[in-house]
Amino acid sequence: MMANDDKTPILEMRGITKTFPGVKALSDVTLSVARGEVHAICGENGAGKSTLMKVLSGVYPYGTYDGDIVFEGEVGRFKTVRDSEELGIVIIHQELALSPYLSIAENIFLGNERAKGGVINWAQTNKQASELLARVGLNEAPDTKIMDIGVGKQQLVEIAKALSKKVKLLILDEPTAALNDEDSAHLLDLLRHLRDQGITSIIISHKLNEIAAIADSTTIIRDGQSIETLDMHGAEPVTEDRIIRGMVGRDLAHRYPDHTPKIGEEVLRIEDWTVHHPNDSSRVVVDHANLNVRAGEIVGIAGLMGAGRTELAMSVFGRSYGANISGKVFLHGKEISVKTVDAAIEHGLAYATEDRKHFGLNLIEDIKRNTTSANLKRISKLGVVNGAQEVNWAERFRKDMKTKANSVDAVVGKLSGGNQQKVVLSKWLFTEPEVLILDEPTRGIDVGAKFEIYEIINKLADSGKAVIVISSELPELLGICDRIYAMSQGRVTGQIPRAEANQESLMRYMTQEKSGATR
Repeated sequence: MMANDDKTPILEMRGITKTFPGVKALSDVTLSVARGEVHAICGENGAGKSTLMKVLSGVYPYGTYDGDIVFEGEVGRFKTVRDSEELGIVIIHQELALSPYLSIAENIFLGNERAKGGVINWAQTNKQASELLARVGLNEAPDTKIMDIGVGKQQLVEIAKALSKKVKLLILDEPTAALNDEDSAHLLDLLRHLRDQGITSIIISHKLNEIAAIADSTTIIRDGQSIETLDMHGAEPVTEDRIIRGMVGRDLAHRYPDHTPKIGEEVLRIEDWTVHHPNDSSRVVVDHANLNVRAGEIVGIAGLMGAGRTELAMSVFGRSYGANISGKVFLHGKEISVKTVDAAIEHGLAYATEDRKHFGLNLIEDIKRNTTSANLKRISKLGVVNGAQEVNWAERFRKDMKTKANSVDAVVGKLSGGNQQKVVLSKWLFTEPEVLILDEPTRGIDVGAKFEIYEIINKLADSGKAVIVISSELPELLGICDRIYAMSQGRVTGQIPRAEANQESLMRYMTQEKSGATR
C-alpha cells in the first residue's frame, strides 16, 4: 500500500501529443501520478509508453511536443534531461547507462562529482557511495568495477545514482526484463522501501504479475492514447486478464492459440551430452543430457537460472559455448558432427539466441541484411550478393511473419521487440532448418505480440519442423509445448507430456538435486 494517504498529484501530464515524421506516437495522453505511490504504465510494444517517459524526462525537449507537464504544481519546460533531474525526476532506461570500466562510485557520481577546485575528493565520493549502496541493499565495495557485477546489481547501482540526485520521481523502464526471479524480487522490495520513504515511482513493465504485486495504480496506454487508470487496491481486484483487456482492446480468453499437433518421426536426438565451463574445466554445466524431438513437435525445456538450458542449446549449435564437450547428436537416426556453427547450420540446425539485441541481430542494419545474414551463399554467386534476390526473400518473410515495417529497408534497431523477434525467426528460417531451437522467444515482448509469435511457432511445427523452446515462463511452456523436459544443475531430471504437465510437477523436477534419478 502507499506510504501515505496524500492523493495530491506529484505529476500531471495533460494532453501530451508527440509526432514523428509520418507517425503520431502520442495523441492527447493524460496521466496523473499521486505523491508517494508506485504507478505502473502498461501497453503493447509500440503503444507509446517509453515515448511518454522520454517527453517527461526531457529526452524529447519542450517544444517538440504539445501539451503540459505539471510537476509539483509547476509547469515543466524541460529542454534537457538535466533540467528534469534538477527538479528530482530521474529516468532509468531499459538499456542501462553505466560505464563498465569505471567503479560503482565513479558511475554513481558521474557528471555530479564530489570535487573542489577541480579535484575529486575520493574519500567523500566512496563514503557517500557506500551510504547509497546501503540504502539500495547492495553489499559491494564502492571501488568495484561495473564489469565485475551482474545485471541485477547494476540495476541497483542505477537506483543509487538516482538517489544521489535527490530523486522525487523515479521512472523505471522495464527494470526487471533482464533479471532473474531473485533479483526481480529484490528490486520490487526496494521500490516498496523507497515508497515508504516518500519517493514516487513510475514503472513500465510487461510482467503483469509484478505489476499486480507492486503497483498502487496502473495506467494503460494503447495506440498512443491513454485508455484508463486502474486503482489496484480498489473494491474489485484488478486481475492480469483485466489489464490485458485494456492493453489489447479485447479479451484474450486464450493466451495461447489452439493447436493440434501433427507429430512424425524423430528428427533430432542428443545422447549423453556433457559440457564443461569454458573458463573452469572442472565445472560441469551440462551433465550427460539426453533428449529428442520429432517432426511437427514442439518440445520445451524448463529450468531455473543456472540449470544449463542455454548452455545445452549453444553447445549443440556448433559448440558455440563450453569446453571438453562430449556426447552424440543424431539427425534422422544418423550421427552428425556439430563442431562448428557452419556445420550445425549445414545439418539443418538453427538457434535463435535469448539475447536478440546483442547476438541475434545487427541493430544498425536493415531488415533485409539481417534476414539473409546467416545464409548469404543462398543469394550469392562467386561471392557477390544478388541484391534483387535479397530484397525478394526479405519481403517474402516480412509478409509471412506480418512484421510491422514500411519496407525491408527499415533499420531493425527501430522496430519493437516483437517485430525484432520476427526478423530473428526470418533469419533462421532462411537457412532452411529442420530443427529450430528458440531460446526465450518472447522475452521482453507484450502479450499481443506473444500470441503472434506462438502462432508462428505452431505454423513452423505444422510445416514439419522440429521445434525446441527454452523459456523461463512455465505457463508459456505449458501453453504451447507438446512435451516438456526439465533441467536442474545441468541434468535432465524429467520429461512430461503436455497432458500430464503442470507448474507443480515441473517445479519438482526443476528443483531436484543431483542425487535424483532421471525419468
